[in-house]
Amino acid sequence: MKKVPFLTKDKAEEIAAEYGTPYHVYDEAAIRENAKSVAEAFAWNKGFREYFAVKATPNPFILRIFKDFGFGCDCSSMAELKMAYAAGFSGEDIMFSSNDTPAEEFAYAAKIGALINFDDITLLPYYLENVGEFPDTVCCRYNPGGTFSIANDIMDNPGDSKYGMTGEQMEEAFGMLKSHGVKHFGIHAFLASSTMTDEYYPALAGQLFGLAVELKKKCQVSIDFINLSGGVGIPYRPDETPNHIDRIGEGVKAAYEKILVPAGMGEVKIYTEMGRFMMGPFGALVTRAIHEKHIYKEYIGVDACAANLMRPAMYGAYHHITVLGKEDAPDTSRYDVTGSLCENNDKFAIDRLLPEIDMGDLLYIHDTGAHGFAMGYNYNGRLWSPEVLLHEDGSFSLIRRAQTLADYFATFDCFDEFKNMDAI
Repeated sequence: MKKVPFLTKDKAEEIAAEYGTPYHVYDEAAIRENAKSVAEAFAWNKGFREYFAVKATPNPFILRIFKDFGFGCDCSSMAELKMAYAAGFSGEDIMFSSNDTPAEEFAYAAKIGALINFDDITLLPYYLENVGEFPDTVCCRYNPGGTFSIANDIMDNPGDSKYGMTGEQMEEAFGMLKSHGVKHFGIHAFLASSTMTDEYYPALAGQLFGLAVELKKKCQVSIDFINLSGGVGIPYRPDETPNHIDRIGEGVKAAYEKILVPAGMGEVKIYTEMGRFMMGPFGALVTRAIHEKHIYKEYIGVDACAANLMRPAMYGAYHHITVLGKEDAPDTSRYDVTGSLCENNDKFAIDRLLPEIDMGDLLYIHDTGAHGFAMGYNYNGRLWSPEVLLHEDGSFSLIRRAQTLADYFATFDCFDEFKNMDAI
């Protein structure tokens, strides 16, 4: 499958003329179309809701797009909670799924009425001591341990994950919560990341549905919702087959009708909290070639670096690259595409075959809509790039300005000499 940029070279240059490079850009029309597909895939469940994982793309303009579809926000920190609340989400529009959680974050989540998803049984007495009584509805996160596999293809290793409770702890937690007046319960689990199979959600659903039936019987509680969390991947490489959300929805429905309906649990709501699937393919990092180097290898230096997109440096992750304006040119040159950080892993591509790159060319780095800008940092004093939203009519809007040196030095405001750094 050929990867095609969602903006032309001319449009990319138009945006660059306004905001400079590098920049992250998002395709609003495609985001909306994908959100519609997700809603339709789970429309069979009356209570379905997607809680977009804010950590993937923490921008209020993006959150408001999903709000148009009745989706909520999955938050994991104080900043994410406050962003979601300021963007117009409140109460059960917000799911708070965190770990190693400070008391003040629990307190704020309770204040705005968010659904709280407890990661560990030790957090229950901690919450009581530091925050107060539990709300009427509470969720707990499950970890089955061991390895998680589909058709003997190991997907991930929950037993090595820091998240969630054992089955015995889930039962104990539900009993403790019930004794403190909790009336409605939810179950959550995350077993594998970035899966490229339509079987993942249905397999996870089967495990959680079985657990729900067991906990309802043992603890005599009402299970209101089951949250399948995230883990649905996207095709970063051109030869990967994308997931089919309609088939995934059908698979979850089949498990629901096989396990929950016969147990008298046909009213249980299904939640998801996808980030990568909701946004990944619909964002790109656009950067300009500014240097070339010819030593033992051929290097192209661009004006972005791992501080703008750290996945390749951190995980060795593959991101496809298109040289804008040369989409049909043959891939005749082999390059390492590098940034300017003082780290040798600051490379967007290694030994990548690309068309011959001239200085000034714009490189379009695909699939950065999730965990792209979000994972940015300031190593070497490199600044965060702007975020731009491309509208269906071809117009575009700045949805986060570029970080300035004044922003970078703002936390030194206890020193007078650092109060006006842009003027230096």
